[in-house]
Amino acid sequence: MLKWVDVPPVWLAAGLGVAWMQKTHAGFGLGFGPIWADLLGGLLVGGGVILIALALYEMRRHRTTFMPHEMPDRLVTSGIFKRSRNPIYLGDVMILTGFILYWDAVLALPLIPILVWILERRFIVPEEQKLRRKFVADFLRYAQQTRRWV
Repeated sequence: MLKWVDVPPVWLAAGLGVAWMQKTHAGFGLGFGPIWADLLGGLLVGGGVILIALALYEMRRHRTTFMPHEMPDRLVTSGIFKRSRNPIYLGDVMILTGFILYWDAVLALPLIPILVWILERRFIVPEEQKLRRKFVADFLRYAQQTRRWV
């Protein structure tokens, strides 16, 4: 049961909830300025959703799991995974950042590095350890060619 609660979308939802609460109840009249923040926020949210969709498509195409606590059957290095080893987590961070900008939740900005830290510690590092053990040389080569985030 707990492994289904400790998944990145739950952490993203928690961050979005805190950001929304901050903008709704403790905005203090702060904002990012004119419409540029709305536009950039929308682009980040849309880009994050697209990244996640591309990554899920690629993982399904290779018939491997996308669940963070499960052992993958294959090392996916094609498609969006040529650009980032963690496009789903990058998409999560983009979505949080986009909503913070769109909502003018200025005081919620520290949530972005907090989410990055949580994703790295709870998911990325353990996943990379699994991949390193299972796909030894292939993962080493992939990690040298492709950056963790961007």
